[in-house]
Amino acid sequence: MKSQPPLGEEGEVVMGEQYINIAGYRFVAIPDREEMRWPLRDFCVDLGLKGTILLSLEGINYFLSGTQDSIDKYLEHIEADERFAGIPLKISYSDHQPFSRMLVRLKKEIISMGHDDVKPAEFTGPCISPKEFKSWLDDGKEVIILDTRNDYEMKTGKFENAVDLNIKTFRQFPNAIKELPDELKGTPVVMYCTGGVRCEKASVVLLEEGFEDVRQLEGGILGYFEECGGEHWEGECFVFDKRVGVGPDLAETDTVVCYACREPLLTHEQASQDYEIGVSCPYCI
Repeated sequence: MKSQPPLGEEGEVVMGEQYINIAGYRFVAIPDREEMRWPLRDFCVDLGLKGTILLSLEGINYFLSGTQDSIDKYLEHIEADERFAGIPLKISYSDHQPFSRMLVRLKKEIISMGHDDVKPAEFTGPCISPKEFKSWLDDGKEVIILDTRNDYEMKTGKFENAVDLNIKTFRQFPNAIKELPDELKGTPVVMYCTGGVRCEKASVVLLEEGFEDVRQLEGGILGYFEECGGEHWEGECFVFDKRVGVGPDLAETDTVVCYACREPLLTHEQASQDYEIGVSCPYCI
């Protein structure tokens, strides 16, 4: 086990899938984000939710965990604002709270790329459903599978034959795309990330670079896991909370993060003599 089971208020061990974890985003104008911030934060705290909500002029992005009742009340509250009604959710379950606190943060971008001219609320590339993408892979269709995530995320898992751009932050994506050969621009591209938000912007960049047929994997990796399981996938999916990784069954894996360098460590890497909890790992020794 990666950690001990959590304790309840009276010290009893809490077992089973007690927490509902949701993630959702939408690119939409939020000129009143500053006025929303603290009332929304207080509302979530009162519900006992933990996680992060990002509010920017370009949209909302949230990652929250709590009981089913608290999640239901949050969704009822946020969807009372028509701008946020019907946001597609990525849902998973855990037997412990994967977040440490409740934050509502104001950001310039809900996913930082540094290109102000890219505005997914106005224009973005078309999507491909997980099932259609799987059928392409089943049939051996010629396609470039493009991973838009950071290098440490891709290390824990990826689609078979996915192109690795070897980027450390999403801000490097536009320049990395310029290094791809021009002869690839006529081949269909399916790009993916964890939940879809990065691809909203990345698809615009590819289209502007002259790629002719660019598709976003709808719902990202987590959406694919939910609909198609692990076929054509290798490894697990890195997530940005205490779980670190989830498998195609959306259950938490045994991957941990090095406290010193923040590199994700798979099970065999944790067995290295260079791994000392809270001190070092094979990547930073």
